[in-house]
Amino acid sequence: MDDLHAPTVASGPTTGGYTNGVSKDQLSLQELIAEKDRVEAELKALGQVLDSNDYKELMVRIEKGLHEHHARLQEQAQNNTATSNASLSLGNAAPAALEAPFAKVNSVVAGSPAETAGLQVGDSITKFGWVDWTNHDKLARLPQVVSQNEGLPITIKALRPSGAGPAESIEMQLTPRRNWGGRGMLGCNLLPL
Repeated sequence: MDDLHAPTVASGPTTGGYTNGVSKDQLSLQELIAEKDRVEAELKALGQVLDSNDYKELMVRIEKGLHEHHARLQEQAQNNTATSNASLSLGNAAPAALEAPFAKVNSVVAGSPAETAGLQVGDSITKFGWVDWTNHDKLARLPQVVSQNEGLPITIKALRPSGAGPAESIEMQLTPRRNWGGRGMLGCNLLPL
């Protein structure tokens, strides 16, 4: 489709100094005024092309689009901030939930693997190898972890009560072994919570 607003006359002088094949120097006053009116009409038409509604509408659309774009960016930034804050809040709560204590150390025998690892009476176990609060099955899984890891270190995570503030999170390596001089392979007693 042709552009309706494109000028129909090439830019620059269109007549080369001639009107209907007659030199402008030879035109009468009335013909010169008519030529001036024709040129003004052509200039007005060209000006209307430049000032057309399409151009103005385009500029209005661009302005509106910029406002919408910046509004979306601001909304995304607010959503990202809210998501980040929620993630931080959940992030702080998730480890506590994932590492909830499921057993408490009731006794530790002197010279035992448990004492060597640093386990103390009152520690609340949050992780014992692959066992945690979600799968300990009333502590029935602990003997399985111990027997599978005889002579190998097991990562133990616990919460240790502190006198003044919240419990301290600690981690240790406990290596189960049979011939340490006492009963069992750990030398401690755990009670379910």
